[in-house]
Amino acid sequence: MVEFVLVLPILMLVLFGIIQFGMTFTHYVALTDAVRAGARTAATERLSATRDADIKAKVTSSSDNLILAKDITITSTWVHGADVQVKATVPYSISLLGLVIASGDLSSTTTERVE
Repeated sequence: MVEFVLVLPILMLVLFGIIQFGMTFTHYVALTDAVRAGARTAATERLSATRDADIKAKVTSSSDNLILAKDITITSTWVHGADVQVKATVPYSISLLGLVIASGDLSSTTTERVE
């Protein structure tokens, strides 16, 4: 019983760390999927005055519940056969027992060819 009481706090910290890391990884996968959807929209979008706004809206709507507070950038020459690149970043933080262990920005970039 004494050994269990001594080891329990360490095991709980490890368990909560794994849960926090899993949540951060899930956010990264959702961000990557949203950027991929935006790049696909950018690659197939025809000439329009609201093209960049449409692409940013697609990334935002595909991002599940992520808050894309930082940045969504679109890089392309918009020429048939050229590459279009969509990049988005979202802030993250990993905290254990109220202490922030790690924080920063998750970033994902996808490149597709303009059709």
